[in-house]
Amino acid sequence: MQLDISPGSAVSVDLERGQSCRVVNTRGGQVVDTWAFVAEDYDEYLSMEHSRSANYKLLFEPGDHLYSNRFRPLLRLSADTSPGIHDTLHAACSKGSYRYYGSERETPNCEDNLVVQLMQRGFDMVHVPCPWNLFEHALVAADSTLTDEPSAARPGDYVELEALVDLLLVFSACPSTVGKISGGQPRGATIELR
Repeated sequence: MQLDISPGSAVSVDLERGQSCRVVNTRGGQVVDTWAFVAEDYDEYLSMEHSRSANYKLLFEPGDHLYSNRFRPLLRLSADTSPGIHDTLHAACSKGSYRYYGSERETPNCEDNLVVQLMQRGFDMVHVPCPWNLFEHALVAADSTLTDEPSAARPGDYVELEALVDLLLVFSACPSTVGKISGGQPRGATIELR
């Protein structure tokens, strides 16, 4: 099964334990905000801070497990054909972030996309967790400041994720042009269920 995500839109998919999906950077340069929720309890979700603590690193590599806000392994990063830089620090773009950075546009945005995807499943999102920003090239400089570069993902690069428990995953093709994280021209992505 294949799902296309146009820039500024989102999709959600159910993954059973042991099932995998690929997040494909179809045309290159696209950042994809990614969330995972335990199917039986959406209050348990993929947590960047817990995953960083468990792996003791800022960026994850094939073979690493990613953890929930209860320190349970939820996903395994099984393959990555991209340069391997996937931001774990930045919040999702939102109406608030657009205003903060002086953008007149407020929608679409990844935060609202997540909220809508969960509302369609009957869950009212109270707190939006930090996403795993696949293909986003954001790094910590030597002076501890953050630096952003356009995504280095090439057309066809992908990340493959294996579910370690039954999960709901939400993917938002980030439309933001603030900071040019998608090279100033978001292009969309593709999700392939395996």
